[in-house]
Amino acid sequence: MTEKLILSLKDVQTNIGQFHILEGVSLDVPVKKATVMLGRNGAGKTTTLESIMGLRPAFAGSIKFDDKEIIKKKDYLIPRMGIGYVPEDREIFTHLTVEQNLYISSRQKKIYKDRLAMIFDLFPDMEKYRHKKAGILSGGQAQMLSISRSLINDNKIILIDEPSKGLAPLIIHDLVSKINEIKANCSILMVEQNFEMATAIGDLFYIIAEGRTVMTCGLDELLSSEKIKNEYLGLS
Repeated sequence: MTEKLILSLKDVQTNIGQFHILEGVSLDVPVKKATVMLGRNGAGKTTTLESIMGLRPAFAGSIKFDDKEIIKKKDYLIPRMGIGYVPEDREIFTHLTVEQNLYISSRQKKIYKDRLAMIFDLFPDMEKYRHKKAGILSGGQAQMLSISRSLINDNKIILIDEPSKGLAPLIIHDLVSKINEIKANCSILMVEQNFEMATAIGDLFYIIAEGRTVMTCGLDELLSSEKIKNEYLGLS
């Protein structure tokens, strides 16, 4: 039986200025699974996430979310459909408290308290620091807050860009377990350079090179393929 898809990209093409960055990205994200984009720096992975969110509009191809075409939608409308986004540099409001960051991210005030309780259960540090300015958080706590902002709404999918960036191995290990908890209730599309983290979370993998999807595989094939690891990921 064919898996139900929450997100599907077909031959997506995007320019940044005069540069043709995405030259044909295609991928499918099944419901309540983690799909991971892998590739070298500059391959177009972040641009793919930004194109989905409408931040860098694609000029060709198809982006379907929940069977609805969104490639021409305005960027402010896309999150309202149920797509959360955790950017690479977290982009939390450091001058606001942790809870203020969460409150202003909430679009569904009727469920705000329930979602807040769920976040505090998942990330106890968010409750501990709820009344503290976000600027005092450690790198790992700031990443938890960034992810929490995407969870404060009842999103169907969360796009996560480089969650391990700048984090210590022990923090990454904890983050892996938390993201695996999240995917039980919400689909995930993730970009990650840390191979161990990617393989500890991902169910399906897309290899992106020079703005194109060049390969798709499952976990077992990824772990056993020296060609993928050496040629496309630069791993020895």
